[in-house]
Amino acid sequence: MSEQELQSLEELGGALGQGEANEAPVYEQKLDAQGRAYATGKRKNAIARVWIKPGSGVITVNGRDFEKYFARPVLRMVLQQPLVAANRQNQYDVVCTVTGGGLSGQAGAVRHGVSKALTHFEPELRSVLKKGGFLTRDSRVVERKKYGKAKARRSFQFSKR
Repeated sequence: MSEQELQSLEELGGALGQGEANEAPVYEQKLDAQGRAYATGKRKNAIARVWIKPGSGVITVNGRDFEKYFARPVLRMVLQQPLVAANRQNQYDVVCTVTGGGLSGQAGAVRHGVSKALTHFEPELRSVLKKGGFLTRDSRVVERKKYGKAKARRSFQFSKR
């Protein structure tokens, strides 16, 4: 073997010349000329373009207040989840435009966009949002209809005679 015996994994990393083995990658702030962070969020067929900037917590969706646009309380809760998880409810103004899909998909797209924009504005929030699962794009979409089938998988009703 070698002349030097290693007592732990840290010494192994030092012996290999790696220094500190568990350094996290450094993320930097990404802002536009107006001091806003931009991100695109997607869910099902909905696409949301989201801008956040420091403010009083006003959320605007397609030029309307988010409470008017998303009438159901569940959708409003979904939209605010990343801000609540990061404890930034009344610190950022959110402006977004969302197209495609239905209301549920649009709320999920805005949530995804807000999460990504928060990480662009405050990179240290990435670990909190990643643990909550807000940065993962939910890739589930409706399956296409196949020929010879009533729907994507359902067959036509069988008739014996």
